[in-house]
Amino acid sequence: MRCPFCKNDDTRVVDSRVTDDGQAIRRRRSCSACGRRFSTVESAVLTVVKRNGLTEPFSREKVMKGVRRASQGRHVDEDSLAKLASQVEDAVRSSGSAEISSNEVAMAILGPLRDLDEVAYLRFASVYRSFESADDFQREIDELRRDRR
Repeated sequence: MRCPFCKNDDTRVVDSRVTDDGQAIRRRRSCSACGRRFSTVESAVLTVVKRNGLTEPFSREKVMKGVRRASQGRHVDEDSLAKLASQVEDAVRSSGSAEISSNEVAMAILGPLRDLDEVAYLRFASVYRSFESADDFQREIDELRRDRR
């Protein structure tokens, strides 16, 4: 790791700690040339492959934005959205793959969203499962009712 102050390549790790619920490691480093200390944060990058083939880093904020849109006008608070986004991230990271499709992310959202708000779930599912008719909605509503019993 290069020192941000003197640009020397010879630095050593003084201390390491797990942060962000185990998703990252914070390392305290010391430069052997200038003696100054600095911190680095290391995390595994999870890449999302979009439908058009482009890739981008996984973003909890993007998950929250999509769910916020689906739950517009509903009584869903920001804490619930943040918790859902964290559950989705944990689920997609547990796949063990460094790359995951955007469709897999959407499917990982559906389970927690179904538990959070059924109307928001139906809105979200209608887009990501490509509902084409009222019959698709009715089938999903029937399944929700069946699971509720």
